[in-house]
Amino acid sequence: MTTPPVPNGPAEQREAGHAHGEHAHEHAHEHDEGAAHPHAKGHSHGDSHGHTHNHSHGGHHHHHAPVAGPGHAFAIAVVLNLAIVLIQGIYGVIAHSTALLADAGHNLSDVLGLLLAWGATWLTTRRPSARYTFGYGSTSILASLVNAGLLLFACGVIVAEAIGRLMNPAPVAGLTVFVVATVGMLVNGFSAWLFMRGQKEDLNIRGAFLHMAGDALISAAVAVSGLIILATNWTWLDPVMSLVVVAVIVYGTWGLLRDSVRLALDAVPPGVDLQRIREYLAGQPGVTDVHDLHVWALSTTGNALSAHLVIPAGHPGDAAVDAIVLTLREEFSMQHATLQVDLGTTHHHCSLEHPRSH
Repeated sequence: MTTPPVPNGPAEQREAGHAHGEHAHEHAHEHDEGAAHPHAKGHSHGDSHGHTHNHSHGGHHHHHAPVAGPGHAFAIAVVLNLAIVLIQGIYGVIAHSTALLADAGHNLSDVLGLLLAWGATWLTTRRPSARYTFGYGSTSILASLVNAGLLLFACGVIVAEAIGRLMNPAPVAGLTVFVVATVGMLVNGFSAWLFMRGQKEDLNIRGAFLHMAGDALISAAVAVSGLIILATNWTWLDPVMSLVVVAVIVYGTWGLLRDSVRLALDAVPPGVDLQRIREYLAGQPGVTDVHDLHVWALSTTGNALSAHLVIPAGHPGDAAVDAIVLTLREEFSMQHATLQVDLGTTHHHCSLEHPRSH
């Protein structure tokens, strides 16, 4: 998963030497404030035959921010959608249009979703604390998961309303429906455009984009149904069009829900080739084995990695380790890497991984 930069203040760093069996631990820390310092800074202490922990903070190397910037894009989209909710709600009642009322309800859920995504985006910029040592980036994963749930809930409400209207048809003011829905389509289309670039790199932004794009699609369908009803008086088309659009939204939302659940369960993030990472680490000079390799998402834009490198000759030096960490960040999008160097004299396999024969 290619990751855009997320504004970050300098994280609190701590270094401490400690013993582990007969070997001391070495810590090589790499600090990147935002993307301002691309080079690693290695610090080592303790015996050269030990375990090395390398931490890379920040250092997002690709910049694909939304057009207006996350904060501005969210603010504009929230204000516009609140206005649309009021307009569609009022004229939905006046025109007796279930499609307009359903669209207004969907837009209201979008406002809640946008606020969640906006809050999560802001929290990812907060510095880590003594309790939340990884920071608050995982809130963006939770927000994308809740957004997917909100989208599906809104679709359920629309289906219920549409079925009710099919069973009890009512006159629909086609012209009013067309005009109001067209306005909604333009507003939501503009809102979706604000998040278009960022949604390719950030699952949280993708949730906001899907909300806006889905609403634009619904409004377009409602506008078309309004014109057809105006010309033919087919009032049944209003709820039927809602059902068709719901099917499209559910299809698009399923991917967001799936990816959000996977990230929440610490699955390997989409776009990360775990086997390629293993092969890269195994190919480093002196490395005879790689085990306890774990990769998970710290947020919707940042990944973390931990692994044991078996190097019988001992610690290769801070420069060599820093180079590995730098490559993991720039080539494999690992913003936080922890590497432990083992001599291979004992089995260090953790309980999460089945021991393998050497």
